[in-house]
Amino acid sequence: MQIPVGVSARHIHLSQEHLTVLFGAGAQLHPKKDLSQPGQFAAQETVDVQGPRGKIERVRVLGPVRPETQLEISQTDALKLGMQAPVRESGHIEGTPGLTVIGPQGQLDLQMGVIVAKRHVHFSLDEARKYGVRDGQELALRTKGERGLIFEHVTARVSPTYKLDFHLDTDEANAAGLHTGDEVEVIELEHEHGQEHFHGNEIIRVDSSPDVGKTPESVR
Repeated sequence: MQIPVGVSARHIHLSQEHLTVLFGAGAQLHPKKDLSQPGQFAAQETVDVQGPRGKIERVRVLGPVRPETQLEISQTDALKLGMQAPVRESGHIEGTPGLTVIGPQGQLDLQMGVIVAKRHVHFSLDEARKYGVRDGQELALRTKGERGLIFEHVTARVSPTYKLDFHLDTDEANAAGLHTGDEVEVIELEHEHGQEHFHGNEIIRVDSSPDVGKTPESVR
């Protein structure tokens, strides 16, 4: 199975409440560029983020708005900000650190919400059924090229709103020499009853799990 790559640079998702604080009453996000996942976009709006020992300017806001604000950064960004950000799945922000977010009309002190996003693959329902993948399953992916390597513990995310795409951050992409639009190969699927392996593009067909229809809490 070959999967296209989407390299994810630092970005922030805002709640409507926090969007209003940062950009003023009646603020809305204005799409700048569509993203790989249907309905998701990079907005024209940007913010600055201030950590204990550093600041990063012009962090892109992604839309649409979400129930909770979440900043996704790389480990390199975390070092620049002077903080320890845990590796988490998107939307799982309990117990994570916060920082100061600065917009053109105001600023807010986040109490939590800073994460390094866990690498993951988006699957539509049809794609998940085709390849025998269930939501939350872990995959191993192999890259090609001079800096080829194997990414383990890649989480499968399954939703009717998703499109096949492997998301990883800039640190991980640079280590493997990957760029958006490249492809990686699935070489291993973890199943409840042991390990199943892929060889090239061989498809392992299993009965559809009830988990395949589960929609994650938020779009990654």
